[in-house]
Amino acid sequence: MTASKEQFLDNPLGVKTTLEDVLDAFEFLDDWEERYAYIVDLGKQLPAFPDDERTEENYVHGCQSQVWLVHYHDEDSGKLFLLIDSDAIIVRGLAAIILVALNGKTPRELLATDIDELFEQLDLFRHISPTRGNGLRAMVGKIRDIAAAEA
Repeated sequence: MTASKEQFLDNPLGVKTTLEDVLDAFEFLDDWEERYAYIVDLGKQLPAFPDDERTEENYVHGCQSQVWLVHYHDEDSGKLFLLIDSDAIIVRGLAAIILVALNGKTPRELLATDIDELFEQLDLFRHISPTRGNGLRAMVGKIRDIAAAEA
């Protein structure tokens, strides 16, 4: 089953769960153990990812874990909608943070979003391994490539 338009549009990340929600949660949570648990919970919000989309074309290279990413460009609104999945729980949560920041934006809005500033604000790179950081950058890079091609 290939991802349907509805699966992309029903993704709560970036729509119902907003960047403001994530920033507020990080500010409220006292320590990184609680923040890790929150990141894992965010990952549980990722919509189901169709098995037939787990292809080499959709594979995100540069991640320690297996990660797949597909997109849908809604011609009416001009927005890009994304689905991401991983075999690692923490990576699913990190992907959810990316989706909260980038999902449902036009390609231009997406390219103008300073995702590095967000990661700095959340202090993510100090609290994840360098290989996870590289994976995070690889996911963002693939999304930016998609946005540039659609712009």
